[in-house]
Amino acid sequence: MRARLFTAAAATIGLVAAGLTINGGTASAHGNGYSALIQRASYGVPHITAQNFASLGYGVGYAQAEDNICLIAEQMVTVRAERSRRFGATTSNVTSDLFQQKAIDARAADHWLTGPRDGIHAPSNEVRDQIRGFVAGYNAYLRDAKNKITDPACKGKDWVRPITELDMWRANWTRMIRASSGALADGIVAAAPPGAGGTASAPQAEAVVAARDGAPAGVGSNAYGLGRDATASGAGILLANPHFPWDGGERFYRMHLKVPGRYDVEGAALVGDPIVEIGHNGRIAWSHTVSTARRFVWHRLTLVPGDPTSYLYDGQPRKMTSRTVTVQTPGGPVTRTFYDTHFGPVVVVPGTFDWTAQAAYAITDVNAANNRALDGWLAMGRAKSVGELRAVLDRRQFLPWVNVIAADRDGNALYADHSVVPRVTGSLAAACIPAPFQALYTSSGQAVLDGSRSACELGRDPDAAVPGILGPGNLPALVRADYVTNSNDSYWLANPAHPMEGYPRIIGDERTPRSLRTRLGVHQVQQRIAGTDGLPGKGFTTGKLWDVTFGDRAYGGELVRDDLVRICEAQPTATASDGTTVDLTAACAALRGWDLKVNLDSRGAHLFTEFALAGGLRFADPFDPAAPLTTPSRLAVDDPRVRTALANAVRKLNGIPLDARLGDIQTEPRGAARIPIHGGRAEAGVFNMIIGVLQPGVGYAKVQHGSSFVMAVELGRNGPSGRQILTYSQSANPNSPWYADQTRLYSDKGWDTIKYTEKQLRTDPNLVTYRVGERRH
Repeated sequence: MRARLFTAAAATIGLVAAGLTINGGTASAHGNGYSALIQRASYGVPHITAQNFASLGYGVGYAQAEDNICLIAEQMVTVRAERSRRFGATTSNVTSDLFQQKAIDARAADHWLTGPRDGIHAPSNEVRDQIRGFVAGYNAYLRDAKNKITDPACKGKDWVRPITELDMWRANWTRMIRASSGALADGIVAAAPPGAGGTASAPQAEAVVAARDGAPAGVGSNAYGLGRDATASGAGILLANPHFPWDGGERFYRMHLKVPGRYDVEGAALVGDPIVEIGHNGRIAWSHTVSTARRFVWHRLTLVPGDPTSYLYDGQPRKMTSRTVTVQTPGGPVTRTFYDTHFGPVVVVPGTFDWTAQAAYAITDVNAANNRALDGWLAMGRAKSVGELRAVLDRRQFLPWVNVIAADRDGNALYADHSVVPRVTGSLAAACIPAPFQALYTSSGQAVLDGSRSACELGRDPDAAVPGILGPGNLPALVRADYVTNSNDSYWLANPAHPMEGYPRIIGDERTPRSLRTRLGVHQVQQRIAGTDGLPGKGFTTGKLWDVTFGDRAYGGELVRDDLVRICEAQPTATASDGTTVDLTAACAALRGWDLKVNLDSRGAHLFTEFALAGGLRFADPFDPAAPLTTPSRLAVDDPRVRTALANAVRKLNGIPLDARLGDIQTEPRGAARIPIHGGRAEAGVFNMIIGVLQPGVGYAKVQHGSSFVMAVELGRNGPSGRQILTYSQSANPNSPWYADQTRLYSDKGWDTIKYTEKQLRTDPNLVTYRVGERRH
């Protein structure tokens, strides 16, 4: 049956006519249908209430489809292995389709649904209901609006089709493996035994191997957990500041979800996900930052002589399994044969992990079996304290590739990297990583284990939720009354007063240089607590936290700008990398006049950014692990590469005034308008990260990724309060009223308020209420 939709004006009358009732403002359904109450607040944010999780999922699916149906539909094209047919047979689309079709044929997501429905071995009934409801709500909206879709990205496209529950589970599986199998997809597709023909090419897998840690490419985050010793009120305050893409399927979506008496959480989720992933309830708030841990391990296979698809295991041969996969493209079918071992798929990374007659390499992806995440986030939303939240993390071990930073009403702050990490302990690494690969493990956390011995299997920690991963006792966690913070470096300095050390290298590095963004993040907290940051008073309120986050400091400039100007003015010509002699006079003046920030009115900020990107931030003093927040800090003024980098920056900015206002050259398009955007690059030491691609002669004309969902929330005795914003706005549809409103708000450093309680919500002057639902037959 079609969805029932009621506007605010007719809501109550319509409910009675439909056989539905309102109980205390909540949704109630007769029989086994779906019914959800949607209250759209300012900026289009839905507050969704239902009496059960199936109806809650229905409301989420309907609301998300209203705002972002094209994004969700494209996700389903991906997990159905149809990108080549729908969007063209590019290399990336064909690779994606082959990888996804292999997962479909191997029933990767189907296997997730077997086993006890306890939320650890298999998804619970509550989560299954939520998925079922989301599918029904999305499909109901599609039936209602199929011929009325206004988003040009998918208007009239035949790939906008009804979805299934299995589509949703496949999409969730794909999210889980983003930093592991998904990141190595082209290396899995390229893997072929020697003599099979063709030349392996796997640039994405090569980038994964070359990366300094296991953080997935293209995403990042800042977060603060502020305890009672850091806040003006003594209650906990949280900053959520994920840095995610501004376009595509990894956009966040703000929403408030409630099943009375069972679940009540406000925050955000990635579009297409049915549960809040970053947010707060009445007593605790949490955010995530991208973790440095590796999510897979390599196994070096010793191959059977004369048979490159068999390997030795404890002296006995084992045959690889092969699976031939075919996908359709506009130019005809494409077929590939994949090879798997009992460890996992064979992967080729040319020049590093080649498949020869003697050896091949397979991976174990510990997130490929992580069917626990949706239940884990559901349980997080029910926690009432940092202690309860930590117990959820310990028991469920579900976070695929992120840390947790949290704060509660009693003023406790938590940092934990209790993500899913392969069980590579110090003893296993010492005994099972062959000597040629020890340096790789030390430098980047990538473990290459001896795949010929059963003694080198991952094994099981006694406290681990499932085999093959590190248990809570081997994972870093810290509870503080002052603060914890993370800006995508490892766990080591979540609080500098209590460095965390001695953990397996696969999780992250210790006693190594921190990024300028990490250092600034800690300095900002310490200076606010001490009252030395130029703002009035001491300690944090949500307002002061907003001011600090969007203070738009460029810490790299604070450290070196004066010395850079001095050497620039002393010798105002330099030679660029291409041999060109560059006049630096205008650059010297622009840098001298720069206010050391990345505000809209900041002049010369882009020049410093390009200088940093060109490798100009070279320091004369060494890193000192005893002073990790202040070293290194002195510009290497005698290093000729510093002046070369400045010359390169000037050359790159040809046609753009070196003293231009940042707001004039860093913008985000919304229709015919260009919205000025503040913020900048982490390479320049900016906390409020914004990344755009430089368009020659124009500037940064489109934001790629950076600050996205930003929330500053205090867990006060009278309920949560504070500020929040979705920088790129709620809808990707240019014809939506919620396409640009929060983006303009972000440009002005404005905010929307927390609207968790009924009282807070009722004060919203733009509130519109309607109900969606249908009967099931």
